[in-house]
Amino acid sequence: MGPVVFSGAQPTGQLTLGNFLGALRNWVAMQASHDCIFCIVDLHALTVRQDPKELRERSLELAALYLACGIDPAKSTVFIQSHVPAHAELAWLLSTFTQMGELERMTQFKDKAQRHRQNVNAGLFTYPVLMAADILLYQTEKVPVGEDQKQHLELTRDIAVRFNGLYGQIFKIPEPMIAADGARVKDLQEPSKKMSKSAESELARVMILDDPKEVVKKFKKAVTDGLNQICFDEENQPGVTNLLDIWCVVTGHSKEEALAHFSHNQYGRLKMETGEVVAAALSPVREEFARLRREEGYLDSILRQGALQARQRAGRTLADAYRVVGLPPLPGGDS
Repeated sequence: MGPVVFSGAQPTGQLTLGNFLGALRNWVAMQASHDCIFCIVDLHALTVRQDPKELRERSLELAALYLACGIDPAKSTVFIQSHVPAHAELAWLLSTFTQMGELERMTQFKDKAQRHRQNVNAGLFTYPVLMAADILLYQTEKVPVGEDQKQHLELTRDIAVRFNGLYGQIFKIPEPMIAADGARVKDLQEPSKKMSKSAESELARVMILDDPKEVVKKFKKAVTDGLNQICFDEENQPGVTNLLDIWCVVTGHSKEEALAHFSHNQYGRLKMETGEVVAAALSPVREEFARLRREEGYLDSILRQGALQARQRAGRTLADAYRVVGLPPLPGGDS
């Protein structure tokens, strides 16, 4: 098997086109060459108050979406984070090897604390330690990350190096995988920002499960500019550049081919064609997702099997970490 890859997403609402192009499509491709572990990180979602019924439903929906996008449970381990207690257990141990100053420097904590001022809880502060546990439990070698998660991965590496320096090579030191294609899908209304599922305007974001007509409508209303020329110019034409980037990633065409195709310099046609190719790419996912959600027994069996596989792998790492720090084994147990 190839290098171990770990990644996951929170079950806090639908995923966007940016998640599909920048993460999920790449995850699917990785299955041919990597030992992939894909998690629904529901424990992370608890840093913000959640409706219990909705959280459970969204966790199942996200698992179905993983499969609908092409994640194959015969090739990859797919599970829900809270089904593997070792994540929370190792997070506590690693928190004793993490400095307050390191957590205080995390820019995501500062950003989220500003957005959720009524609930700046300790979990929000120690979130990166749980993320480190997620990664290190599986002896992960590669972690697909965007720019907003690079700082967290650096902390993970620092914690692992610190722990290994004291106790030997317990954890592998993970390396980042930065996706070149599809990783920079921008907000359709404010193209200087990354497309986010938390954007205030529904027109700003395209969700993977959007109806095809809704997808095209959102692209038709995308913000461009008054220059009336179609160029790759992120500084002066961020909206047009975003549309071109999306068209290229979805169709597989090069930038040169895109400029030749849109040499007419008509923004309306650029918006319409980009919306149509995106809608066509997302429609099979939407249809497969609907089928999987009707097969709840099948979905449950996949998640149960994935949790068992993850527990076995995570348990070995946790046992080694407990042993080297001096925590006694269970009397009469195997470790």
